[in-house]
Amino acid sequence: MHNESTEILPFRIDIPQADLDSLRDRLARTRWPDELPDVGWTYGVPVGYLKGLAEYWRTSYDWREHEKRLNDFPQFTTTIDGQNIHFLHVRSPEPDALPLIITHGWPGSIVEFMDVIGPLTDPRAHGGDPADAFHVIAPSIPGFGFSGPTRETGWDLSRIARAWAELMRRLGYQRYGAQGGDTGSVVSPELARIDSEHVVGVHVNGSLGFPTGDPAELAGLSGAEQERLAALQGQMEEGTGYAIIQSTRPQTLGFGLADSPAGQLAWIVEKFKEWTDPAAELPEDAVDRDLLLTNVSVYWLTGTATSSARLYKEGRAAWGRPAERSEVPAGVAVFPGDFGVRSIAERDNNVVHWSEFERGGHFAAMEVPQLLVEDVRTFFRGLR
Repeated sequence: MHNESTEILPFRIDIPQADLDSLRDRLARTRWPDELPDVGWTYGVPVGYLKGLAEYWRTSYDWREHEKRLNDFPQFTTTIDGQNIHFLHVRSPEPDALPLIITHGWPGSIVEFMDVIGPLTDPRAHGGDPADAFHVIAPSIPGFGFSGPTRETGWDLSRIARAWAELMRRLGYQRYGAQGGDTGSVVSPELARIDSEHVVGVHVNGSLGFPTGDPAELAGLSGAEQERLAALQGQMEEGTGYAIIQSTRPQTLGFGLADSPAGQLAWIVEKFKEWTDPAAELPEDAVDRDLLLTNVSVYWLTGTATSSARLYKEGRAAWGRPAERSEVPAGVAVFPGDFGVRSIAERDNNVVHWSEFERGGHFAAMEVPQLLVEDVRTFFRGLR
């Protein structure tokens, strides 16, 4: 264990102007790749699309406006297990609010939660019931954004969950809920396992658990579930190249991402194209374009492309390893394009709530914030 201070310090985002000038300068001098005619997105992000988005980022997008919006949320840093941890801590005006720790994923950040924090913490001001209020704690994962970079190996998902348990203890929260999508949908249930005396419930959007390959698991699935499994299979074959690179050679990839904002933009925007609502043609049809660029800007301005990618290498040993069963009540919200099969979720989890949605996608908090908020409220209503 590291000898460290348990002090919690206030934090404000204040990016030096020189960094913003450098970003614009680099974007203006991008050396663009060639491409084949008429292949659309099948080989990756098209040059014409990225040129347009990069130009908007360079000339129209206003980081300062979004920095100010982020700074409207109280932020703090503390050192846990030798690592700087940055987090938003937004207390509800309702005294009986339930503390809720929400965890983002890759290639996301705390920016994912900008549209859900208000309704979660202050339902009264957003047409909701004050009895549904939460105190929201939204940490940046170690290695990501203002928690980055990591300084040593070993920051896998269970170590992150242990750090979250310590963070909640340090904040004085005895009973709390956990929520997350993507990486957060693995960290949150893990947190419930290791801190089951204090976690009252865990809600994820996406999936809870993965198929083991046992044919018995596939018996009796609904048509929709079979389609989700087929889509997952397709994604394993076609859509996991990024994860294989990040889990094997993140440092090599980092030279491109740390040096080229256009490279960083393409690397992230591809996932927003592939993982958002399948009904949306382009990423900005699913997610507000400025919000998307704020998320990319956080990676660029903190220089955490490489350290965030390392999460995959750190976590690789646990891929496909079955989790021990957890009796903490669990809720799942499945959005279009997500893989979610109830019988598989129930294998290792005490699933008491299951919802399936017609719209939205993998980045639910950004795509359909009101649907996600309502589902989180409904799930925790019986656990307060």
